[in-house]
Amino acid sequence: MDKTGRTEIQRLFLIERLPEPLTRASAHLQLFDNYLTGTRLRLRSIRNPETKEWTHVLQQRRFAAEGDLSQVNIAEIFLDETEHEQFKAFEGNEIRKNRYFHEMDGRTAAFDVFLGPLWGLNVAKIEFDSLKKATDFEAPFFALFEITDEPFFDGGSLYDKKFDDVQAAVERLEPLAKGIEDRNID
Repeated sequence: MDKTGRTEIQRLFLIERLPEPLTRASAHLQLFDNYLTGTRLRLRSIRNPETKEWTHVLQQRRFAAEGDLSQVNIAEIFLDETEHEQFKAFEGNEIRKNRYFHEMDGRTAAFDVFLGPLWGLNVAKIEFDSLKKATDFEAPFFALFEITDEPFFDGGSLYDKKFDDVQAAVERLEPLAKGIEDRNID
């Protein structure tokens, strides 16, 4: 058994904004993801604004199967401050986002509000403990588009993008349902 990593089974959705009762002032984590060019590695720094504590992680992310972005194999090494300093030279391909959590239908959903050049991009991520549960899951009411298998929206593809690029990519997607504009997702 491989005890150095884990496999996440996930579905990802574009959302217009955080669903109630969440607001941008709700408890969240600040994520700083720096992608190492030409690799599957990222240096993730996580800041808890309430405690001002930092966690630093070197992660390798790879998809379990070609063309299936719903299963991600993740290997992690947690770094102390001295180790993190050694990796700072690789910073530069950074994505910043605030991550919020909310219990929904018996599972925790993570909501990412992107900052900086990607401001306006908001993603909901829901994890599952089996492919069957992921497949059987109905998209939440606040989801506008499913982006699980859209490589454009993978973090390693986004670090050099701007929101205009996101808008162009969204134009090629099929909405989940008609009447999206009528949804109440404040």
